[in-house]
Amino acid sequence: MPTALVTGASGFTGRYMVKALKEKGFHVVGWGSDPCGADDTQACDLNDAAAVQAAVSHAKPDWVVHLAALSYVGHADQEAFYRTNVFGTLNLLGALAELDTPPSRILVASSANVYGTPGLEVIDEAVCPAPVNHYACSKLAMEHMVANYFERLPILITRPFNYTGPGQDDRFLIPKIVKHFAREERVIELGNIDVSRDFTDVRDLVGAYLALLDSDARGLRVNIASNKATALRTLIETMNELAGYEIEVRVNPDFVRANEIPRLRGDSTRLHSLTGWKPCYDLRDTLADMLAHEQGMLA
Repeated sequence: MPTALVTGASGFTGRYMVKALKEKGFHVVGWGSDPCGADDTQACDLNDAAAVQAAVSHAKPDWVVHLAALSYVGHADQEAFYRTNVFGTLNLLGALAELDTPPSRILVASSANVYGTPGLEVIDEAVCPAPVNHYACSKLAMEHMVANYFERLPILITRPFNYTGPGQDDRFLIPKIVKHFAREERVIELGNIDVSRDFTDVRDLVGAYLALLDSDARGLRVNIASNKATALRTLIETMNELAGYEIEVRVNPDFVRANEIPRLRGDSTRLHSLTGWKPCYDLRDTLADMLAHEQGMLA
């Protein structure tokens, strides 16, 4: 049975990734702080190079899916983005490169936030990155450092645009909105609801990751996107329909971010050409599943 190592396995994406890899027949080693459904769950601090080296030597993975990252843009410790996202990733790749038999496939998750605000209708991988916050800067720095391993390891870097789904933490916007509806609250405070984002279901995201891991591609950066941009205002209108009532939206200036990216829409042509991948979930279906999940948690 082949072994897959998933970092960040206890996180939102990680739990879906672990499940999908197990269904594919892998023995899954998950690095995470909480149970995640992996066959072997370990707590491994990416910033501890010696611990990473020992854990990699123990796992000897055939596939690696590197999801672990500090991803909440509003995180107070700005330096932590670089410690975790850049140097933690380098610790992992350094350990993998030292194995007698390195993995046959390695996927490293970056972010479409690296593009910043290019002012283009459609963003493909040829757009020059211009990040506007420390999270995005750390991800771009990580990409440049990871590229130094392209000749030594079979790596793909993914740039997912916004994605969501059942079980996502309500620090993030869509789960926050959905939970308000699940609790039948009448008022919600938000920032700018006229921004538009490209939303993918986390289950489609994981499907795209598996498709890339199954492909022969390596040494590339690949967008993961639905090719649609949806305004948050439209999303709230959809939730009004699903929940059967209209919520009052109050704009809180504290929630309006500086350097807010007004529109992000991805072009997933490269992904489709490499794998034939297309999303299966419509955003309305995703929101309905999230609402049912939250209502079930409250029951």
